[in-house]
This record gives sequence, C-alpha cells and structure tokens, in this order.
Amino acid sequence: MDKGSEKADAEDLALQAELKEAKAAEERRLSRAKRSQRRLRARASSTIFARLLASKSKFGAQTRAIIDPENKDLTYLDLVRGGFALGSAIAKFTSRKENVGVLLPTSAGAIVTLFALQSIARVPAMLNFTAGEKNLTSAINTAQISTILTSRKFVEMGDLGDLVEALSSHARIVYLEDLREGLTPLDKLRAAAGPILPFLFYRPPSPKDPAVVLFTSGTEGTPKGVVLSHQNILSNVEQIISHIHLEPTDIFFNPLPVFHSFGITGGTLYPLFGGHPIVPYPSPLHVKLIPELVRRTRATILFATDTFLHRYMKTARQGALASVRYAVCGAERVRDETRAMAKSKFGFNVLEGYGVTESAPVLAVNQPGDIRPGTVGKVLPGVETRLEPVEGLESGGRLYVRGPNIMQGYLMADKPGEITPPPDGWHDTGDVVDIDGGGYMSIRGRLKRFAKLGGEMVSLAVVENCAAVVWPEFLHAAVALPDDKKGEQIILLTENPVPDRATLLHWAQSHGVPELAVPRKILVVDDIPVLGTGKVNYLALQALAVESLDKEKNQS
Repeated sequence: MDKGSEKADAEDLALQAELKEAKAAEERRLSRAKRSQRRLRARASSTIFARLLASKSKFGAQTRAIIDPENKDLTYLDLVRGGFALGSAIAKFTSRKENVGVLLPTSAGAIVTLFALQSIARVPAMLNFTAGEKNLTSAINTAQISTILTSRKFVEMGDLGDLVEALSSHARIVYLEDLREGLTPLDKLRAAAGPILPFLFYRPPSPKDPAVVLFTSGTEGTPKGVVLSHQNILSNVEQIISHIHLEPTDIFFNPLPVFHSFGITGGTLYPLFGGHPIVPYPSPLHVKLIPELVRRTRATILFATDTFLHRYMKTARQGALASVRYAVCGAERVRDETRAMAKSKFGFNVLEGYGVTESAPVLAVNQPGDIRPGTVGKVLPGVETRLEPVEGLESGGRLYVRGPNIMQGYLMADKPGEITPPPDGWHDTGDVVDIDGGGYMSIRGRLKRFAKLGGEMVSLAVVENCAAVVWPEFLHAAVALPDDKKGEQIILLTENPVPDRATLLHWAQSHGVPELAVPRKILVVDDIPVLGTGKVNYLALQALAVESLDKEKNQS
C-alpha cells in the first residue's frame, strides 16, 4: 500500500470517528433535552391555583405578594382568600370549564379575579380593551364568551362606556364592585376556611385542561384565541426559574397588560410563584409617573418593551430608577442605544428575551452575568427548535418550536370553541432567527417584516436599527408598501423632525449595510404609535404611510 492510500485511509478513519462523535454528541443532547422536558412536565403537573396555594405555604401566608402604592398591600393569604370569596360569587352564574371574559387592566383586582376564576375551574379569556369593538366582538364569538367581568371604576377612568355598551349585546357584563358588595355569608365562609382546608373547596381540573385564553392582536387578520393549559403556563414558569437566577429580595414592577402573555406569565405568575412581590400598574403609557413609582416601591426588576423603557429613562428624574438592577424587555428588539443609556446613566442592565403568545410566552432570554448584546440569549430548557430555510436569505431560518410550554392550539373565528392544535406539536413562529454554535439566538425579524426589493430580501428591522444608530434620541419604524418597479418599497417613519437621508446613507455605506436597506422615502411623524402591549402599531403606521403617499401623489 502506498503512502497516498495510507493517508486516505487514515483520513477516512478520522472522518468516521468525527462523525461518530458528532452523532453521539447529538444523541446526548437529545437525551438531555428529553430528560429536561420530563423534569419540567413533572414540576408543572399541577394547576395555577394549586401553585398559588403551594406558594402561600412555601413563602409564608403573611408574605407580601402584591405591593400597591395607592392601596393596601396584599399577602399570599389575601390572594387565596380573595380568590375563594370572589370565585364563590362567580360560580353562581358560570359553569365549570367555561370561558369567562376578563376586561381589566393590570392591577391587584385583575390578579385576584384571575385566581378567583382558577379556584372554580373557569377559564379566564383575557380581553384586550385597546383592540376596538370589532376585534373584541370577534374574540367573544371565537371563544364563545357569554360573561365578561370588568370594573365600573376602570370603565369610567378608561372612558370605555361606549365600548362596554356595545359588547353588552354579545355577552353579559358583570361588575366586580357588584360582586364584592353582594358577597354572602357562605362566600365569606369559603374565603375564611378555604386557605385552611383547600381540599374541601377546590376541585382542581386536569393540568392539561385549558387555563387561560389569550388573543392575537388581529393586525394580520381576525384575532385568534390562543389556548394555554395549566401545564403550558407552569412549564414556562419553571423554565424561567431554572434559567434566570435572581436575588430573594428582588421586587418586580410590571406595567405590561395582563391580556398579553408577557404580562401575565412573566410579569405576574413567574415572580409570585418564585416568592417575589410584584407591583402591578395599569398602563405602560404613563412614562413620567412609572419611574417615580419604581422609586417609591424600590422595585429592582422592571418589565418593559424597548420603546417604553427608552421613554421611561428619558423622563426619569434623578434617582428615580436607582433601585433597578435589571430591566427585562421583550416583544421588540432592544436597541444598543437603550442598553447603553440604561448602563451608563442609570447603572442597570437590560435582559432581552424573546417569546410568542403561543409558547406561554418565553422561548429564550439573556441571563444575569451572561448578556450577549444583539441576541436574546439561549433557548430555555425543554424547548426544541427547528430552522427552515427562507428563500432569499443566506443564513438563519424560519423558527419552529416544540416543548411543554407550547399551546394546546388556536381557537379560530370560523370554528368557534374548537381547539386546533399545532401539527405534531410544532408551532411556526413566523420569525427568522439565527442560532450560533454557542446556542445564542438572534432575531432577524418576522418573515412578514421583510421587504422584497428587486428579488432581494431586506429586513425592516435592519432599516430601523440603522436609523436608531444615526439618530438615537428619536424613535423610528419601517414599513413596506407595494411598488410598481421593484415589487415593494421601504418607508421609514421617524420622530426626528429633520431627518437627512444623506447622513443615513453615508453611515450605511461606511458600515457595510447594503444601500437597499436605506429607504428612499422618509416620513416625519409626531409620535410612533404603539399598541397596549408596547409593540409598535405597524398597522397604524402602514395606514399613515399610505395616506401620506396618496396626499403627495394628489398634490403633484
């Protein structure tokens, strides 16, 4: 045998050994993932109200659970008692496993109502009061909601009288104030005895039964109901707890809405079931007041979106955010400018995460001590990922996920009350992501937020990022509109009163950004509109861009 053949044989053997080791490593990874999923399912094999009872026992009945700057703080015992009392009243006009609408802001009352429904095995269907009559009516029909719980004070303060009146023709409206005033001696007995002898008053559903119904925004069509089981939500809580290690003394400030999965799981159930008190606040839009309330409550963990966090920091007075250790941001990309301002001006770090309503919602998040700017951290334990290639993109792929936190399925408008599960348990997120060799995920954008210009795919997120670097003191958003010549055109909307495209183009060229990512049309707006969830309202922006272009066309 000549030396060439010997070398080839050696290389073949080395390659076979390498492939064998790679296969063994993949089998070990899959085995660890399966073990992790089994452990998560075992810990999550409970119900939300049972977990509240366990948290009361574990952390102490008199331990603060909710801090209310305007009213009395609530303990774990208060939550359990309130849940039993209010649940007893609600049970008189609802049925077991019925979807019951909840039209409330983030507040102590909303949280007690959530637990009250859980205590009697009703399914809270969280209604987005900012969605408008059409979308809310669709949600009511899709989830077959016959009763809506709300508050007179909230309806009055939110100027929602006309909306509630319109909804009353589709479902019965019940006010919490009336329920509290009408509590009977039996209801009060249940509140007193329930925490002591819960097994006499709480008949739990199956962990696999629906626990909550949330709704998609409806910006891309009719809102869909997302059905999450007790196991889905508690799995996500356990995943976050095992992934993020915080201090026992941390206090959470949550201004995000409870009709959004980030607000209900991340901002409410995760801290409560981890022994951390929460400060619920009804609106993330109060950008001047929230920093002062953070100071007053000495909150250390602040939930926000990038848009809102940026505005909080711009309006915060000296020392208002001094207690904050971390801001936890999701729903949209965290800009480098936001991260830098948080660290240099206020001394806290931003933990950027990623999730979707259908995953209850968290899929990945940066960890304290392991923050990778530009990524959303590592995927949570127990979550399987699959990337499908996207035509026109060289790297990354369309993300599919599977795991114990993935929803039971959708409620569709054309199939009211019928749950449509994800195929083989895999949910298509519609997002394009990269996952590097270390397991860190970076979001390239929603597939629907790419523009196709002359056959090339351009991420609208990249367009926004470039504008954010060049004009960091302003907010920007990009949309794609039809174009006769190139198929689509990109429009940048900005709060910068004097945007200079030449400056933007120069920066892009000097940093290797393709010229296609520099929009030829820039529109100035007073404010970038946002949804109640904190996400940019791209539907409103799209309409604004179309209206502006039509005006220009008519004037020319």
